Amino acid sequence: MTIYNINLGIGWASSGVEYAQIYRAKLLRSVGLEAKFIFMDFISADNIEHLTKNIGFEDSEVIWLYQYFTDVKIAPTTYTLAQVLASFDREPLEIVRNPENKTFRILFGDNDFVTCYSCDMDNELIERAEIVSRGCLIQKEYYTYTKNFIEYYSPVDGRARLYQRTWLNEDGSVAYEEIIDEVDGKQETQVYRFPDQVFYSKQEFVAHFMRSLKLTDKDLLILDRETDIGQPIFANKGAAKLAVIVHADHFSENPAEKEYILWNNYYEYQFEYAEEVDYIINSTDAQTELLKEQFAQYTDIKPKNILTIPVGSLDQLRRPEGQRKPFGLMTASRLASEKHIDWLIHSVVKAHEQLPEITFDIYGTGGEEAMLRKLIADLQAEEYIRLMGHHHMADIYKNYSAYLAASTSEGFGLTLLEAVGSGLPIIGFDVRYGNPTFIRDGENGYLIPKARPDDLDAMTTEYAKKIVQLLTQHSQEDLSRVSYEIAEPYLDEHIAQRWSDLVRSAQTN
Repeated sequence: MTIYNINLGIGWASSGVEYAQIYRAKLLRSVGLEAKFIFMDFISADNIEHLTKNIGFEDSEVIWLYQYFTDVKIAPTTYTLAQVLASFDREPLEIVRNPENKTFRILFGDNDFVTCYSCDMDNELIERAEIVSRGCLIQKEYYTYTKNFIEYYSPVDGRARLYQRTWLNEDGSVAYEEIIDEVDGKQETQVYRFPDQVFYSKQEFVAHFMRSLKLTDKDLLILDRETDIGQPIFANKGAAKLAVIVHADHFSENPAEKEYILWNNYYEYQFEYAEEVDYIINSTDAQTELLKEQFAQYTDIKPKNILTIPVGSLDQLRRPEGQRKPFGLMTASRLASEKHIDWLIHSVVKAHEQLPEITFDIYGTGGEEAMLRKLIADLQAEEYIRLMGHHHMADIYKNYSAYLAASTSEGFGLTLLEAVGSGLPIIGFDVRYGNPTFIRDGENGYLIPKARPDDLDAMTTEYAKKIVQLLTQHSQEDLSRVSYEIAEPYLDEHIAQRWSDLVRSAQTN
């Protein structure tokens, strides 16, 4: 059996979906199950191997839709500046090195030049080259250990317009081509042209890919994301078993409507055709039970199996080598608006007025960083609230006394799991599904009944009160004992067994 896991894209700042996949990859490896992780989005800013390797995938586990139809392997970039130079039939006048921008500019004269983008300036490794002739961009070439694909441009209305992308085999021969046009100001592939056939949409292209996998009843297909490609996947999965992972809240609240449920757009297609799905997998028992109730109440659809397999797991329970940082608070997340880190800052500032020993470290990066930095300065809190940036977090949690969360929607909460796995109590809002899963109110933290962004002062005052209570009315030992107790069922061996049971079920049913 091969387990195929389908996602869309991946970046340097991966989302919870990618982290869920890498947890799964490690568990499947540990029990000897073969897994492939398929990425369906076009990616050009980086070599996809660098992105997948960064989060922990092995090259042999990764399939990229666009590269699949070539014989080029998923591999790190080793293509050199010398190889780029060798592809031109004339000698450059000058090569300008710019370490700040990580570029080499090859100058030929007559406004002809090539800008090479490097992933390693010292070893002169090149990921992409942009070729300009007479001042006009005409071509971009992308490299890994060989020339991977080429984009062709023409000047239209004073700018370069992409019109073709050609995918190459290792020997330089053409594997297939994309013919690209601009639709509503956005460049989109109109034609995928192979030597023996042509496809006229991304959906047709994906359908061709699915058929090429030659799936059998011994294979398991796991759908992590399917936006815009669900139909060709469902239609071309063959005899393979199909599992859908629910990574977020699956519906929208609509108290006025009693007869109808509004599914989350990410899951609408899968749920509409749920009878074709063999397993719908949630991360928490609470979400599993709610989804079962909603299918029964609002639909005539009878899903085959709705079950729970957490998206995260712990390799071990981590305990501090010495004393935890007294009054040391922390959080870890993308610095994004939906994480509401600003609420936490306001709350900590208020708590600090009562407990001056409090410190608060914020781990993560994101678009809100500048705003948060300014907020900390405006509140004159720089001495005790710090933005820590990106870190590998596994051994960091255990040094702190408590974890703070302010998200108003948490499908699971990998950082919450990591926090309790290091014995931290947690304060967060009583919202589905992660917070009630990892917080026993009054035992290893507090669940604040309701987020009230319309009354920021009252909400942050309540949050600050809970911080003070946690740090002054409980023993660290008791709080940590309960958190470790909650975390224990999430150890790798327990979650790996759940995946083994699922695979066994897929093989026998």
